[in-house]
Amino acid sequence: MGVALLFRDFRQRSRSAAAVLICLNLRNLEIMLRVLLLAVVLLFIAWLVLRLIRTHRFSLQDRAVLITGGSRGLGLVLARQICAAGGQVALLARDAAELARAKTDLSRRSGTVLTVQCDLLDAGQVQPAIREIIDRFGKIDVLINNAGIIEVGPLDHMTREDFERAMRLHFWAPFELISQIVPEMRTWGGGRIVNISSIGGKLAVPHLAPYSASKFALTGLSDAFRAELARDNIHVTTVAPGMMRTGSHVNAKFKGKHDSEFAWFGASAGAPLISMNADRAARKILAACRRGQPSLTLTFAARAAILGNALFPNLTGYMMKVVNRLLPGAGDEGGNQLRAGSQLRRLNPTWLTRLADRATIRNNEERPEVSR
Repeated sequence: MGVALLFRDFRQRSRSAAAVLICLNLRNLEIMLRVLLLAVVLLFIAWLVLRLIRTHRFSLQDRAVLITGGSRGLGLVLARQICAAGGQVALLARDAAELARAKTDLSRRSGTVLTVQCDLLDAGQVQPAIREIIDRFGKIDVLINNAGIIEVGPLDHMTREDFERAMRLHFWAPFELISQIVPEMRTWGGGRIVNISSIGGKLAVPHLAPYSASKFALTGLSDAFRAELARDNIHVTTVAPGMMRTGSHVNAKFKGKHDSEFAWFGASAGAPLISMNADRAARKILAACRRGQPSLTLTFAARAAILGNALFPNLTGYMMKVVNRLLPGAGDEGGNQLRAGSQLRRLNPTWLTRLADRATIRNNEERPEVSR
């Protein structure tokens, strides 16, 4: 009987001690979680403050900024915001009429604008254009490699010439510009380079083979240059945008079943859930440029796609095969011809592309001879 009482008393004491230990552990865990949460909050605040400091240390006022493909689309939107900040903008483009319209647009703002007609597919035109800009502004503080061409269509209709043209514009032209401007930037004590790549340079997209291949090359070039130029105080930012409502769908080139290819591409370019307003995209790009941010991915859909490809590459690969089956098939021999979106019949209802079409007019993408 006495042993039983002692055993029962021991069990009760053990339970009490265990309860006390559990309470102490829970208390310690609560304290640790609070400390961890406080540390996270403090780190976030410190990161935010540092981010703001780095952004404001590099003002665009009185900075000389060279934008390739700056006469329309994203390039023109970037130029507007730089002019509004008091910067000096040099626009490179091959179409004189587009440059004239862009200059008229920008003349209403506070910055200084220089337009230079230059075909970046011709490497021989690059050096004289750079020299003209330096002679006018004295230096180039920021280089934004924005010029691009989009060719949409099945692989069956794409030729070596299509791939070479995309590589010349998306890879070799930025390489040539960077190679010639970096020595000048070194003498001026540093600068900024922004390379506008694409989600297509992180994740290959069906019916965009030349575009994706050349943008992958630009992404690699930009990331490689970034590491090596940092010691010269030259900060390189690689931008990977998803779909943006710049209005450029009417100037994209199409092969295969032209009207059907234009239909799916135009609808994607104006879809509000997967595309971003061009003004918002430009603000983010310039902010990343000012703080010397290494990389910037625009749109939630693009970030999700890139992350999904990194974590589940096989699943993403299978999904791309499914997407390709949903896209138009190859056309007849006439599908080998490149045709601009502005020349094609519209299969989509107007409400489906309304946002993209508004951007077309607003961002100098619509040519007068094809005005609708």
